Amino acid sequence: MLQSTLKSTKTSICHGKILFFSPPACLSSISAQGNYNMADAATIKKIEEGYAKLQAAKDCHSLLKKYLTKPVVDELKGKKTKLGATLLDVIQSGVANLDSGVGVYAPDAEAYTMFKPLFDPLIQDYHNGFAPNQKQPAIDLGEGKTNQLPDLDPEGKYIQSTRVRCGRSLQGYPFNPCLTEANYLEMEGKVKKVFTELKDPELQGTYYPLDGMTKEVQTQLIQDHFLFKEGDRFLQAANACRYWPKGRGIYHNKSKTFLVWVNEEDHLRIISMQNGGNVGQVLERLIKGVKAIQAQAPFSRDERLGWLTFCPSNLGTTVRASVHIKLPKISAKPEFKKICDDLKLQIRGIHGEHSESAGGVYDISNKARLGLTEFEAVKQMYDGVKHLIALEKKA
Repeated sequence: MLQSTLKSTKTSICHGKILFFSPPACLSSISAQGNYNMADAATIKKIEEGYAKLQAAKDCHSLLKKYLTKPVVDELKGKKTKLGATLLDVIQSGVANLDSGVGVYAPDAEAYTMFKPLFDPLIQDYHNGFAPNQKQPAIDLGEGKTNQLPDLDPEGKYIQSTRVRCGRSLQGYPFNPCLTEANYLEMEGKVKKVFTELKDPELQGTYYPLDGMTKEVQTQLIQDHFLFKEGDRFLQAANACRYWPKGRGIYHNKSKTFLVWVNEEDHLRIISMQNGGNVGQVLERLIKGVKAIQAQAPFSRDERLGWLTFCPSNLGTTVRASVHIKLPKISAKPEFKKICDDLKLQIRGIHGEHSESAGGVYDISNKARLGLTEFEAVKQMYDGVKHLIALEKKA
């Protein structure tokens, strides 16, 4: 049951041949016009064509379409970050996939400021009104507070497993579209060194690189539901899968309760999980892991947006705290979704986003990521699930 917890993650990797929709501008050394600071004419033309395609697509309801207005296009189409990323790098996944919900990715950290006229209103819309003048609160992972999160289900009647994850980007490196093969390998080398030097016995384990992985290891990781799932056209279109599988891998501890994905969608996805409903224990382990890695490989954080990630939907705390829970009585009620919405909870099937409940088991997590602390994000899930269990007992 514990392993099935990972199925709910939005995973995305690319195997075999990948069709690149447009080569990332950030990896071209100079524009056709010889100007390092401006997007070239061909890129600007693609941006304008992308805008026209979005406007013509009546069934497209992405946040990209909503906020990529003509004035925004005109203001941003010629701009380029220091690493060479353009507006095309930001929008091309949403242009290629008209059914995107968000439709944008940040090719590097500077993109969030360089392309603010697009990102700021989109972030405000997605993150419950987080305004351009607001700032992410100071870091509070929950150290010294995990005793406020005792077992939600000591009798084991409702909760099958609990999981808390966060995403992190390594300081000094751009995000996927702007990474070179050497970058991927260098980053992998850094975190591998960190893994070998972990002092805490609970965190110690093994790193499995995807490049050259044996069939036996692959089979075991698939059985554990630890291996990244294949295919994600959204990330492929964002040039997030280049040099696959170089520099990618999976680390887990001996008891399979602490896991790190290396260079999947974000540089690192750090995950703590176990059977049952002891949220405090799960968070305590995550805090230990995050601090141990950060001590040797500093993470990229922005004063306004918090921990920086490739997709703006994960900004801020990047925390997703979730349980797999069986609530047969209240989940059968038509108002179940509204109850969860009011508690600021997100419901999914246990096989991830857009999946249905399996055997009456739901994946329930905090909705908010930005504008609250890491501990508050976990507590939001904790308090909401506690309330749902109370309702189930009364039903």
